[in-house]
Amino acid sequence: MDLVLRGGRVLGAQPGGAWLDVPADVRIADGVVADIGVGLRGSRELDVKGLWVLPGLVDLRAHLREPGSEHEEDLATGAAAAVSGGFTTVCAQPDTQPVNDQRTVTDWIVRRAAEVGLCRVRPVGAITRGLGGEHLAEIAGMKAAGAVALSDGERCLRDLGLLRRALEYARTFDLPLVQHALDVELCEGGSVNEGATATRLGLRPQPSIAESAIVARDLELVQWTGARYHVAHVSAVRTVELVRDARRRGLPVTAEVTPHHLTLIEEACGKYDPLTKVTPPLRSPADRTALIDALCDGTIDAIATDHAPEGLTDKELELEAAAPGMIGLETALSLALALARDGAVPERRIVEALTIGPARAFALGGGAGTIGAGVTADLCVVDPARVWTVTAAELASKAKNTPLLGQRLIGRCVLTFLAGRVVHDRDGRCA
Repeated sequence: MDLVLRGGRVLGAQPGGAWLDVPADVRIADGVVADIGVGLRGSRELDVKGLWVLPGLVDLRAHLREPGSEHEEDLATGAAAAVSGGFTTVCAQPDTQPVNDQRTVTDWIVRRAAEVGLCRVRPVGAITRGLGGEHLAEIAGMKAAGAVALSDGERCLRDLGLLRRALEYARTFDLPLVQHALDVELCEGGSVNEGATATRLGLRPQPSIAESAIVARDLELVQWTGARYHVAHVSAVRTVELVRDARRRGLPVTAEVTPHHLTLIEEACGKYDPLTKVTPPLRSPADRTALIDALCDGTIDAIATDHAPEGLTDKELELEAAAPGMIGLETALSLALALARDGAVPERRIVEALTIGPARAFALGGGAGTIGAGVTADLCVVDPARVWTVTAAELASKAKNTPLLGQRLIGRCVLTFLAGRVVHDRDGRCA
């Protein structure tokens, strides 16, 4: 296909790092961006005036559930949700059944995702066998099969001796180690943030120190080993301070934040809605402000969805008994753009945190998160003014567990390209 996207606002990092923000045409040919300029011609031309043309979005943290829990999500529905939200690269968490802790599972995920063919699924391998926290997984084999990072999913690696060895292996294979920072003893089974809302509702609380204490501990080993370390879904003021200080000291530390921690606070749990239960829990207004500031100043590299599909039987329970997690691939962009419209975060930082920031954090390579001549045409076209209502029928994800159901959002992906091929066309523009 030789297609020209005419007259859009082209935003994103170029392969050399220079930032692009210009009204321009984008010509796609043979699966790559052939040219960016004015007055380009192609065998097909599509008017995208008033729309943004971005690099395909990159998500560092999504639970796609296949193999093993296809009743909640599978690679086909998860990929459909991804491209509907503008994501062309998704890093799949290892908490599948069987766990992605060995080369055969990593190979299977890569092959199955290629069969689906909607987005690039980059597997994250388990740190420990079976996510058990006792014995290291088959790190060399997973890396050879395509794993881009190591993580025990929603489990915190607590054994310091094992963590040291894991960091040393991660350094050897040049992989970031991703920590779900949560001290379970400090949490004491808490479901919501320790604060006024928990007290009012009479729910067991989870203090933010349960997160920051783990990060503070881990950073000592990061300094000792020199390994790359990534903090998943940062949610607390103190964690932000620790990451900021670590980066100032030159440690190889990166971090991500979820759209829901940027836009929701603990009061959202005030009606005992199990759809608001996530891990880490929604925090205080002060925590949210610190997260926004850290995103603005670059302390936090990426916005990651932590897309966590759950079945009805796991969510239609009282809040404390319900499974934590919410879907996010299809709403992340809208929530992020709301921060820009409100003046909380510059537009450029929003785009960076959804594209080049995550791509650099995991060193994904292959032009991921960039836009420019000669780069693979993984692109999304966004209507920043599109108004839509979140309904179950609107969502491509198999699961519908989001507290945003019924809410009106602004800004949406309308076209997604993978290597120049249309994989999502909301309005039938390319029909």
